[in-house]
Amino acid sequence: MADPIAIVTGGRRGIGRAIAEELARGGFHIAIVDLARDDGAEAVEAAVEAAGRSCLFIAADVSDIASHGSIIAQAQTLPGKLCTLVNNAGVSSVVRGDMLELSPESFDRAINVNLRASFFLSQRFAKTLLAQPQGDGAFRSIVNITSINAEILGLNRADYCISKAGMSMMTRLFAARLAEAGILVYEIRPGVIRTDMTAPSTKRYDEVLASGGVPIARWGLPGDVGSAVALLARGSLPFTTGSAIEVDGGLHMHRF
Repeated sequence: MADPIAIVTGGRRGIGRAIAEELARGGFHIAIVDLARDDGAEAVEAAVEAAGRSCLFIAADVSDIASHGSIIAQAQTLPGKLCTLVNNAGVSSVVRGDMLELSPESFDRAINVNLRASFFLSQRFAKTLLAQPQGDGAFRSIVNITSINAEILGLNRADYCISKAGMSMMTRLFAARLAEAGILVYEIRPGVIRTDMTAPSTKRYDEVLASGGVPIARWGLPGDVGSAVALLARGSLPFTTGSAIEVDGGLHMHRF
């Protein structure tokens, strides 16, 4: 069987970088899709290659639906067989605040990047895999990185919550549609993960952790999410699809 290829969107830093590196250690060649090549992208490439895998950086804006065909085609130039798509690229609210003051521009940005782009890239990816012959033993999957805010309310970032809830439904729809073709679809819901995106809320999250708001009382790390993605992408849960896996230290458990 040819080595598997994984596409990781938003893969040059944070959670995306950890996913790319963990998949490489698991034997995947990696196509990183992000807005621009920078020092972060070069660092990921070096890490992937140090793991003995090939890495390709694809400069693209996933919210530009017209770019999706090129993304898939470029990823297929890597040695191996295209097997996995990780929809990780995402944005938060432009400004956190009262949802009654949320701007249409911020709402549209969150929906376009987090939900619309992931849906149509998954659509193109699925059609590509469906056109390929089965039976070579390759495990095929789509992994969507959502958030605990797919379910837990964040009143100061309504657009982000709505986009992630939409991704959650998208996961189940694709899972139901693609199961018979052997393409399994999963959702991972990160909790409080230490990244550039969560940095502005460090004080607030430190308070939540100190007050016992998270059973595993520490910040999550990008590698925690990367390990979960690798578990799914290598086919360790072959009788599971459409499921959401919480990588949040137990934050999703409601306690009174």
